[in-house]
Amino acid sequence: MTSTYLVALGGGAMIGLSATLLWLCLGRIAGCSGIWGQILTPVVTDRSWRLAFAAGMIAAGVVAALVAPSSISRSPAPLGVVAVAGLLVGFGTRLGNGCTSGHGVCGLSRLSVRSLAAVVTFMVTGGVTVAVVRLAGGWS
Repeated sequence: MTSTYLVALGGGAMIGLSATLLWLCLGRIAGCSGIWGQILTPVVTDRSWRLAFAAGMIAAGVVAALVAPSSISRSPAPLGVVAVAGLLVGFGTRLGNGCTSGHGVCGLSRLSVRSLAAVVTFMVTGGVTVAVVRLAGGWS
């Protein structure tokens, strides 16, 4: 096994552990789009744990950049394209009532049929998007 696989395995284990701890300790699902979306909502009674979760996500990125700078790569797409893609992802998570973390990590582990349908849709849409962009001569 190469170090890339070990890093991916470690990252996946940490995501699973954090989702499990959030569910066991607070009874909450680790759906990142919902967590971030509720932070930005004016009236939220349980903002503190959401801020702590978000701070942990940011801190993990900072630590990764300091400890293993080669693990952080530059985007192959221009900043404007990344911004539009981010907005589309945000729209899609609201439309789909959840994101890959909520449906893929937490929903599938709870054997949710709705989450299975969402994850299949995410994967097919992602694959089609990559194929279309590559055929159009876009980013590799």
